[in-house]
Formats: sequence, structure tokens, C-alpha cells
Amino acid sequence: MPVTLPPEDEAALERSLEILRPLDVTKAAKVLREAKQIFDEHGVTFFLRKGTCLGAVRDKRFIPWDDDLDVGSVIGIHGFTEKSVDKVAATFREKGFLTKVEHQDFAITVRFLKSPIRGEWEVHKIIGNNTFHWPGVRIPARLFTNLKEIDFIGEKFNVPNPPEEYLSFMYGPEWRVPKKAGFFEKDVINQIPEDSLPGRAGKLKQFVVKHLFPWQATRIGVLDSEGNPVAGAEVVVAGLGHSVTNSQGYARLQIPYSYIYSLVVRYADHEEVLYEEKLNPGTKYLYRADPQTTAGRIFTLTPEN
Repeated sequence: MPVTLPPEDEAALERSLEILRPLDVTKAAKVLREAKQIFDEHGVTFFLRKGTCLGAVRDKRFIPWDDDLDVGSVIGIHGFTEKSVDKVAATFREKGFLTKVEHQDFAITVRFLKSPIRGEWEVHKIIGNNTFHWPGVRIPARLFTNLKEIDFIGEKFNVPNPPEEYLSFMYGPEWRVPKKAGFFEKDVINQIPEDSLPGRAGKLKQFVVKHLFPWQATRIGVLDSEGNPVAGAEVVVAGLGHSVTNSQGYARLQIPYSYIYSLVVRYADHEEVLYEEKLNPGTKYLYRADPQTTAGRIFTLTPEN
């Protein structure tokens, strides 16, 4: 049964997503060890993923500018079942973590927050021999069947195997080159095919929503740095597809479910990656270019009434 968080806890988790700060590595190590103890207590096999895996494999440490902890498990591998998720989440709460469980078509996300380290336990589902990783990267399930054990922060942790192949899927062929926030995001998005996210509508449904029932589409208005609508701008949503703005500056997209997506906005000589943006089906948003930056902004889109 879903757990309803007190409003103040819900607000704290939301703020942790929007106000990103580099990890305090001492506190991050302590929280990761606590998480490991909880997983071990429940007999749950887990692995380091995303930036936590990248730092552990490439640098043998946390990446100094990373802002969260990332761990994962896969349903149907190592005896792990969906029934264990709520039990583990409950133990996190008993140990003083703020915890929220969210269900998507392709994964269950358990967000946790403590001291004030933010983390995510992504519980992946296998769909067509693949797992799907935010913001839409498709990774073969075989990389998680025989995990590799490594030394990290004085403990033994599992990582996908081979880790080099996993990191190439996630970050592209240049994953060995350290890149700070605002620079690596485009490499990630470039790995994602337009049709990679489960639940994505087919071409016919997208056409129907965009052209015959436009009020059902998610609309994104593109304004230049002076506030003028931009016609002919391309708006790409990673894993879902792309659209071009009309004469009023609006692109129409068929968004299947409320989620945090990654976008790219391009026109003329302007391009910006919006790595984390909340999009809801049938909602209208505004994007405004910032002449001072074209990288690193998150939660930039403004909902319109």
C-alpha cells in the first residue's frame, strides 16, 4: 500500500531535486554504507549506477561535483522480486531516511534523503531483454546478471559487468574523460534513440494528438532571450521524439505520463540541453533562452495557465 508522506517531508524531497548541491563526500560515504546495511539485511542484491558507478570505477572515489547517490536492482535477477521494494523502503524510513516510492512503466524509483544526502534506488524491470535508465537509456539486462565486485570507500560493492560497457551506454565513448555538470548531459542524450522510452505513442497516435486533438498534447512555447516567440525551433524530448514550433512558437508533443524528462531546444545558432524538466500530459509550458548560459539549467520550463 502506498505510503503518504507528511507535507513537510514531501516538500523536503522536492526541494532536494530542485536545489542541487555537490555531495559532502564524508556524509555520502556514511549514507551509502547505511543503505548497504539495509539491502544486506533484506538479502537484496544491488549495484552502483550512473554517477556513483562512474566515480567508483573511473576515479575510485565520489565525483566531487556529483549531487546524489545512485544504486539499482533488477526485478527477476538474483531472486529479487517487486514484493521486496516496500519492505526495504520501510526499513529506510525506520532508519531515519525520508523515502518516497514512485512507479513508472519501466521501473520503480525509491527516492531517499538523509543528512542531507539525496539518493535513488532504481528498481528496473526487464522489457524485451533490456532495462531502461533515466533519462531513457536502453541497457541490455545481461550486464546485471553477473555483477562485478569492486572495492569502494573501504567496502565491497557490485557494479554492472563489464562496467566499461555499462558506462559507455550511459555516458558515451568519452566516459573516461571527466566532465562537469553542464557538459556531460549532451553526451548522455546523444546515446538515446527517439523511441527508447516504454509507453511512447506510435507515429499514428502522435499525429492524431498533435494535429486532430491538439488540446491533449503537451505544448512547449519557445521564446528567445528578448521574449519573442521562435518559429521553426526544434524541441527534442529524450526517448520520445521531437517537434518543431509553429508560427506562434509552440511545439506539440505527446507526453505519455508525468515524469522528469531531458530536453534539447535548438534554433538558429542557439542550443540548450535542459537535463531535468517536469512534464505532464496536456500541459502548456514556456521556455525562455538565457543569453548568459546554454548549459546547466534545470527545471527551467514555466507552466502556463
